[in-house]
Amino acid sequence: MEPSFLLVAGAAGLLFVLWRIVREFIVKSPVDNVRGPPSPSSLVGHIVEFFESQGGQYSRQLAEAYGSVVKLRGILGARMLLVADPRALHSLLIKDAEAYPKCPAPFDEFMLLLGPSLLTTERGQHRRQRKQLNPVFSIAHLRNMTDIFYHIAGRTCKAIDYRVGPSPDGELIDVNGWMARTTLEMLGQAALGYSFDNFVDDSTDAFGESLKSFFPTYSQVALIGFLIPIMSYVMPCWLIAAILRAIPHAELQKMMRISSVMAQRSKEIINEKKMALMKGDDELKHKVGEGKDLMSILLRANMLAPEEEKLTDEELIAQMSTFMLAGMDTTSNALTRVLHILAQRPEEQERLRAEVTEARNGNDLTYDALDRLPYLDAVCRETLRLYPPVAAIGRGSSKDMKLPLHTPIVGEDGTIMHEVPVPAGIWVLVNIQASNCNPDLWGEDAFEWKPDRWLKPFPTALEDARIPGVYSNLLSFSGGSRSCIGFKFSQLEMKVVLSLLISSFKFEMTDKPIVWKTSAVSFPTMGEESTKPELLLKVTRVKA
Repeated sequence: MEPSFLLVAGAAGLLFVLWRIVREFIVKSPVDNVRGPPSPSSLVGHIVEFFESQGGQYSRQLAEAYGSVVKLRGILGARMLLVADPRALHSLLIKDAEAYPKCPAPFDEFMLLLGPSLLTTERGQHRRQRKQLNPVFSIAHLRNMTDIFYHIAGRTCKAIDYRVGPSPDGELIDVNGWMARTTLEMLGQAALGYSFDNFVDDSTDAFGESLKSFFPTYSQVALIGFLIPIMSYVMPCWLIAAILRAIPHAELQKMMRISSVMAQRSKEIINEKKMALMKGDDELKHKVGEGKDLMSILLRANMLAPEEEKLTDEELIAQMSTFMLAGMDTTSNALTRVLHILAQRPEEQERLRAEVTEARNGNDLTYDALDRLPYLDAVCRETLRLYPPVAAIGRGSSKDMKLPLHTPIVGEDGTIMHEVPVPAGIWVLVNIQASNCNPDLWGEDAFEWKPDRWLKPFPTALEDARIPGVYSNLLSFSGGSRSCIGFKFSQLEMKVVLSLLISSFKFEMTDKPIVWKTSAVSFPTMGEESTKPELLLKVTRVKA
């Protein structure tokens, strides 16, 4: 490609970006009457505070200080709204969802890096993909995966047991590292029919390393999340990708290499599966996942689908990377959070151990048996309520709209606002953390970890609010047509892993400080200064 053409295209994109920036400071907006904290930076607005808070607590604090709708500033002064009001959330995620796409621009950075998957597509294409994928995540298929999950969790327990040994003093174990390895392998085998980890050494293959590196690398080049949607109005996806590859920036080039590796390995795995499917069920029985994995199920269904509903190879490749990225860090860090909480609460840990040990009686549990353990279910739900792995998700308004409110707010000018104007082009953040912990709905103890709240009727205010979440009046898995398609898959992973770990080991705190931080997903570190995802607990064998 001619360098001069790239230069001209880049200059055109830069001018467009500069106009969008200047517009934020010289043009007034209807959202300016919404209250919010002063912007700490004209360059990055509230972004650093929002995404570097401890475990997403900043979003909850904003709701406490300013109400259920808060005005924020983003990169280079861009106006944003942070929303926790249940009626407004219903409009965003369900009633008027078409007006609030995940990306109102032609495409965003995730479309460029991952391709056209459930995470990145909109409207008709998204509906067609969802129609094909919904049956793949059915409970019937999940029941068949329970033995796969138990096999992998059992290997994790053996590996941890080897490191712990028989010492009554136990051993310091990085439980976050082990949960990451476990969920990656569970996703690999159950979703792709592919093995990443032998649980002997500490390495995975190029695909696994790319998946692990994706979000840490993305956090180093997050500015592309602001630039690419704007550039997409004047440039095609392939041209922007070419420009990014040509920029001599180490982390940006690493990001593009990760994208290429994931796409190439996904393509190779799909081709291998197609060949196995053509050879029949006997061939699949000798593969990882034995043909029960989600990708094998999807490929079979896709072959039989009408031509107008079939997913293209490009869409299938994009689904693979998306399945892995969406499910790996969220579930592994949620599991880590449960173990951290139980290490601080030995009585609750022992209560859970008693329930799962009695139910297991030395054997693995079926899907239905796991589902019938009330305290295990309550522990998982309460942890996901109080500590959702993702504190907020974004939507962009594609046209001028108004958000209706369940509870009116007071504007900057003192007026009572029963609805909030949302001009086209405004980013709206769904405040998952604040919605899940709203004291007006959950009660005065909303900020406390109390699993027993799930063993009795919900407060009337919560029932009346009709939170639009797909899971237990929570937004931890979002809601509406873009809710997490794999939330039952994630629940099963958590319950299988916890049922084995808690019945096999005792988890205790150390004197080392643990700090939860937020990027795309909340993650633990050992100390305020550390950026390494890690959580060390003292682990000992449970006496028989």
